[in-house]
Amino acid sequence: MAVKTRAVYRCGACGHQPAKWVGRCPECGEWGTVDEAAPASTSRSRGAVGVAPSSPAKRLTEIGSDAAKVIPTGIGEFDRVLGRGVVPGSVILLAGEPGVGKSTLLLEAAKHWARAGRRVLYVTGEESAGQVRLRAERTDAVDENVYLAAESDLATVLGHVTDVDPTLLIVDSVQTMIATDADGVHGGVTQIRAVTTALVSLAKNTGVAVVLVGHVTKDGAVAGPRSLEHLVDVVLSFEGDKHSPLRMVRGIKNRFGAADEVGCFEQRDNGIHQVTDPSGIFWHQRQGDVTGSAVLVTMDGKRALVGEVQALANSTDMHNPRRAVSGLDGARVAMILAVLQARLKMSALGKAEVYASTVGGMRVTEPAADLAIAMAVASVQEEKPIPFHTVVIGEVGLAGEVRPVSALGRRVAEAKRLGFRHAVIPAARADREDLPDGIRITRVTNLGEAVNACLFDGPPATF
Repeated sequence: MAVKTRAVYRCGACGHQPAKWVGRCPECGEWGTVDEAAPASTSRSRGAVGVAPSSPAKRLTEIGSDAAKVIPTGIGEFDRVLGRGVVPGSVILLAGEPGVGKSTLLLEAAKHWARAGRRVLYVTGEESAGQVRLRAERTDAVDENVYLAAESDLATVLGHVTDVDPTLLIVDSVQTMIATDADGVHGGVTQIRAVTTALVSLAKNTGVAVVLVGHVTKDGAVAGPRSLEHLVDVVLSFEGDKHSPLRMVRGIKNRFGAADEVGCFEQRDNGIHQVTDPSGIFWHQRQGDVTGSAVLVTMDGKRALVGEVQALANSTDMHNPRRAVSGLDGARVAMILAVLQARLKMSALGKAEVYASTVGGMRVTEPAADLAIAMAVASVQEEKPIPFHTVVIGEVGLAGEVRPVSALGRRVAEAKRLGFRHAVIPAARADREDLPDGIRITRVTNLGEAVNACLFDGPPATF
């Protein structure tokens, strides 16, 4: 059988394999990153020889349902995103910006895991053992079932796993681990892929649950090759604003549960704490009515969050009045202002500076916030406040129509739970939603009816 070997070239930045050596990678555009990798062998044989499996295939009915039993971490918001807890033998990737609190959250999870009588091996490649010990003391996470190793060599880490025999392995972070038998630079694509592949194999063969801490790029995406997200079972994104103590764990991929769940946490001096009811953070429970303020309900994953939009309009002599937006989509705010000028004849907006913002650092980009933005601006123009017990939900079209939004029943139920007594919602498809009792519902079809319902609390007007 004739066997040929040919040279293989691989980009160290993105992992792309061009047919021949080039100075610049055609995939990612980086210069000087294409190097010759280990030669690959090709065979002219028409068929491959089968290898006897180490264990025979089983019928699906022969596999017990307890093979993927879920173990709660003890942190309700974290378990919510994971799908009720951690599955033995699974690999979880938690990615986030530096300083957002990834290590603090995982140390908190390790504490609860250890106090349930299970062993945890925490491997840190970015900090010393003393630094982790200080954080553990500050967050009350010191426990004899938590084992700590400050290592960056993958083979040594696997040796620690054999000695400690944990049920949970935390690697902080995957970019700092080194596989000596793999090519590539430290933290490069080849190294990350080799380290992750070895840890996935460890999890599947031993049943140890593995949590990997990952870095993110400047665009917020998970750093490393795209295949990294395909190798692991769960991908979580840890998000937070440096000006706000609120933190969000968002599910991106989950083989054991919903991939659109969100967990809420609050960063404090003594660690990170879960926030089971985050709606109260994003709206101001004012005592009286204020012009330019409207309350909305947005969906973050499957969770309904009540927020507040505030608007301010000042007349100016500038030829191009300023438009400043915070926490909202600037393009949608500009579109809504144009619709208000064209459909409701609010021509004064064209000669006014307009400011629109959310409360509490909330970021809303979904179209369901359109009607709340429009009503906040209309409240300023009419100099009439929207009653504080009213919530506004709906999407606005260019013709001034109010369009339906998803999960309307859950949004109205959340508003009712927080004490709101009046909801202005789209009329289209509202009869198909399971709306709760005990809250007054006003269905509107266009902006004119919405203004009448919010500002004048009257019957729908003709548009």
